[in-house]
Amino acid sequence: MRAATQPTEVRWRIVLLLFAVVVLTFLDRMNMSVAARYIQLEFHFDNAQVGWILSAYVVGYAVFQIPGGLMGDRFGPRRLLAFAVAWWSIFTALTAAAPLLSGLAVAGPVAAFYLMRLLVGVGEAAALPNCNRTVALWMAPSERGLGNALFLTGIGVGGAFSQPFIATLMARLGWRWPFLICGILGAPLVVLWWWYGRDRPEDHPGVNAAELALVRGAGGDVPAASSGRLEWGPFLRERTAWALLVSYFLQGYVIFIFYTWFYLYVVTVRGFSIEGGGLWASAPFIAVAITTPLGGIASDRCVRRFGCVWGRRVPAMAGACLSGCLLAIGARVAEPRAAVLLLGAAAGALNFGLTNWWAAVNDMSPSDSGTLSGFMNTAGSLGGVVSPVLTPWIAARFGWIRALDFAAAAVVAGGLLWLLIRSGERVPGTAADVAAGVGGRPGSA
Repeated sequence: MRAATQPTEVRWRIVLLLFAVVVLTFLDRMNMSVAARYIQLEFHFDNAQVGWILSAYVVGYAVFQIPGGLMGDRFGPRRLLAFAVAWWSIFTALTAAAPLLSGLAVAGPVAAFYLMRLLVGVGEAAALPNCNRTVALWMAPSERGLGNALFLTGIGVGGAFSQPFIATLMARLGWRWPFLICGILGAPLVVLWWWYGRDRPEDHPGVNAAELALVRGAGGDVPAASSGRLEWGPFLRERTAWALLVSYFLQGYVIFIFYTWFYLYVVTVRGFSIEGGGLWASAPFIAVAITTPLGGIASDRCVRRFGCVWGRRVPAMAGACLSGCLLAIGARVAEPRAAVLLLGAAAGALNFGLTNWWAAVNDMSPSDSGTLSGFMNTAGSLGGVVSPVLTPWIAARFGWIRALDFAAAAVVAGGLLWLLIRSGERVPGTAADVAAGVGGRPGSA
C-alpha cells in the first residue's frame, strides 16, 4: 500500500463496479418482462402461463439467496461475483434458444422458458448479498448508507435503461437477439471485476494507509472473521430479525410488480404502444435512480444525528408510507401519463427508504452481511414469487385499482414494522456476537 497523507478513493471505485454488476442484473432481469408480450403472442400463452414464466426467475433467485451470501462470507465476494455474473450471462443468452433446446421442447415451451429463467435467477441470487458484503468490509460505518445506496442505484439505472433499450431491440430484431446481446455484455464485466476487485481493502494494492484508517476507524479494527455458518436458532428468536424479514417480504411484493407486470400494465391497461410503453414503463426506474442515492445520504445523516436505531428507522418509514399513498392515488388517476408518473414516483419513494434495510444488515454484523442480506433478500424474493401470480389474479377479479391498493397496503405495513427493528444491535448467532462474547440478548453496538 502507498503511503500518503490523503486517503485514496479505491473504495468508491469498488462501489462503482458493484453498481455496474447491479445494472447488468436488472438488464438481464427485466428483458423477460418486455419479451413476455412477444413470447405470449408467438406461443399463444395465457396470462397465467406468462405469470409462471415471470415468477420462475424469482424462484431461483429466492432459493439461492442464502447459499450465495453464505459462500460469499466464507470464500469472499470477489470469486462469488465473478462466477455469478458468468453463470447468469450464459443462461440469459441461452434463453433465446429455450424452446429449441433438446429435451426441453418435449415438455413444452412454458417449461423451457421456466427452466432458463430459473437458472438466470440462481446466478443473480448471489449478486446483492455479495455487493452488500463488499460494502460492509470496504466502507466506514458512517458511509454504509450511501455505499449501499450507490449500488442499489443500479436498480433504477438498469431498469430505466433496459425498458426502452430492450423494447426497441425487440421491435426491430425480434425477442431472441436481445437475450443474446445481454448475455454477451457479462463477459467484460467479469474480467474487469476479477482484475480490480478485492475482498477487503487490506488486499488491494491501491489502498493507502489513510484510506484504510478511514474505513476501519481509529481503532483499526477488522470485522470479526466469519466461518460462513450463522447460528440460526438465536438469530431467529430475535424480534428485530423477524420484523426485518417480514417487512422486506412486503417490500418485495411491491417491488416485483414493477419488475414483472408494470410494462404489461402500461401497454394493456393504460393503452400505450409496445415501443412507447417501453419508454413510459421506465418511469419507476428513473425515479429510483434519482431517489436511491438521496435516500442513502439521508440515512447516513439521520444516523449521525439520531443514532443508528432512529437514523435508519425514520427514512425507511417515510419512504414506505409515501410510496403507499402514491400507489393508491396513481391507480385512480384516469389520465395515463399522469398515472404512470405517480406510480413511478411511488417506486422512487419506496427505494428512497430501501437502503436502510441493507445498511441495517451491515450495522448488525459486517462479518455475516452476505448471509444476513441473503436471508433478508430471500424474504423479499418470496414476496416476488407471490407478486407476479397474485397481482393479475386480483386484477382479473377485482380490477387493477384493487390490485394496486393491495400493494399500497403491503408497502405501508412493511414501513410500520420498522418500529420493531433496532438497527445497530448485535444479533445473536452472528460472528460479531461470538467475537463480543455475548451470551444473552444483545445490547447496542
